[in-house]
Amino acid sequence: MLALARKVNESIIINDNVEVAILEIKGDQVKIGISAPKSVPVYRKELYVQIQEANKEAVNTASPESLSDLLK
Repeated sequence: MLALARKVNESIIINDNVEVAILEIKGDQVKIGISAPKSVPVYRKELYVQIQEANKEAVNTASPESLSDLLK
């Protein structure tokens, strides 16, 4: 993991097309802004984990009969 120190109104660039900017710092909370192309998904980590778990559960609960019905 790369750890960087940034101040308000400073930013970092990722892969030439994603900018992460520090917008505000209040106490223990940091507000960030992310500029990225629409083709780049951006999620909060807790939401991303929920999506991954739901996808795994869907794969595990899908029956072979329902999958073959989808292919018809």
